[in-house]
Amino acid sequence: MRITTKGQVTIPQEIRELFGLLPHTEVRFQVDGDRVYLEREPGRSARGDDLVRHLTGRATVKMTTDEILALTRGEG
Repeated sequence: MRITTKGQVTIPQEIRELFGLLPHTEVRFQVDGDRVYLEREPGRSARGDDLVRHLTGRATVKMTTDEILALTRGEG
């Protein structure tokens, strides 16, 4: 992994998914001797809140809740 000229680094997808690091997640850097740790900013929203916010408005099919339930139950 290499730091870009703008000081950016890509967090691997598996790590982002494992720790729920979605776009706009607030993080901070913690220095401990000669090591640097990336941590989720404390006091921010929970992972579930971030997921819901991230997924809101992304549906491509306009269906009512009743239509979705009927479809999952195999009705009509």
